[in-house]
Amino acid sequence: MKTHRPEKPFEAVGAPADAEQAWIAVIHKMDETYADLVAQQVALEEKNAALEEAQGFIAGVMGSMTDVLIACDLEGRIEQVNLAAERMLDRPGRALVAQRLADLLDESSPTTFDDVRRAAEQRGRIVDREFAFATTDGPLPVSVNGSIRFDTRGRAVGIVLVGRPIGELRRAYRELASAHERLKETQQQLVQSEKMASLGRLVAGVAHELNNPISFVYGNAHAMRRYATGLVAYLEAMHAGADRATLDRKRSELRIDRSLADIEGTLDGIFEGAERVRDIVADLRRFSSDRKDAREPFDLGAVLKAAVAWVAAAQAPDLDIRFALPADFLAVGHPGHVHQVAMNLVQNAVDAMEGMPARRLEVGGRREGETVVATIRDTGPGIPADVLPRIFDPFFTTKPVGKGTGLGLSISYRIVQENGGTLEAQNAAGGGAELVLTLPAAGGGEGGKP
Repeated sequence: MKTHRPEKPFEAVGAPADAEQAWIAVIHKMDETYADLVAQQVALEEKNAALEEAQGFIAGVMGSMTDVLIACDLEGRIEQVNLAAERMLDRPGRALVAQRLADLLDESSPTTFDDVRRAAEQRGRIVDREFAFATTDGPLPVSVNGSIRFDTRGRAVGIVLVGRPIGELRRAYRELASAHERLKETQQQLVQSEKMASLGRLVAGVAHELNNPISFVYGNAHAMRRYATGLVAYLEAMHAGADRATLDRKRSELRIDRSLADIEGTLDGIFEGAERVRDIVADLRRFSSDRKDAREPFDLGAVLKAAVAWVAAAQAPDLDIRFALPADFLAVGHPGHVHQVAMNLVQNAVDAMEGMPARRLEVGGRREGETVVATIRDTGPGIPADVLPRIFDPFFTTKPVGKGTGLGLSISYRIVQENGGTLEAQNAAGGGAELVLTLPAAGGGEGGKP
């Protein structure tokens, strides 16, 4: 009988190699799974750290708030409060959580939780509503603002209220009002100081302008007295019956003929000087008028020349002054106020040129449509780029302490606006600063041009 060798089953063929590959695949998969778990653990730890940091930040913000914060659900059950609320209500936060907001309000509270609920139902805001919270010391009035809290899906889930005891608000308002009054007083003092400085410049300029005609009048009056003394002596000799020879001698000694020839010119000089004084006083009265409705046509060229004479001529007699003004340069406005502006602009130009080797002041004017434009240009260092946008700001000045209040240009800017014009500052192409004053023109014609 022939025996046969049993054959290996088909599925057993190559079994050791396949098993090894399977185990390797399993190990790789386990490594990948472990790596994913490690990465997820790291990400989770990072998120937990970020969450703890955010919670710590929120807790720190809430703890540092001086205003009371109460968060509750739509039914008025308190979910969270801050430290200020705990102090106000004299209870720890854990004792307040889950309590109803309505139970914390005093019966006398002008605003109830029903009012808050109605605002929540209408998705409105709670603005400056007065709540009266019940405390051991009696009702505590609190000014409250609030809004609706929404979840990530946009659904209303609660109400957040922020308030401050009205006593603190009143104290803060009083302090604010007191600070505001002090600021107003300081501002008034500075404005008064600027007015006094402008008045000082005006007085100095007027005194300088009056000095020449008064000196002229005084000199001619002194000559008239001398002439009168000689004429009186001659007439007395004539009335005393002096002979012809004596009268001729006295006529020669007293220079009667020369006196008679000079009297008319001397009187003309006195009248001319007096008229100049009269004109200066008239200008001063016109420029000092403070009537609010005094907008009228006036000669802007005369105002500019007077400002230059009353400021520059008195402070800088060696200043090179050049005018390029039209013959008919009429504007509409308050001549006194515009004169104050012109004096401020000229004063700033003179100050800017202090210490400069070449000092020249150029005053020009032109007509542009329905406006007149005046320019005041100096040969100073110009206006720095960082200063130019702030040059008309109140209390801003680049002058040393004690040399200016920083109100001159600010007041001038406001005055020009009140007169229907504009005031601009720029650097001239050839160097130096240039202030451009624009006012409504008088009349409908084109006016003269320089």
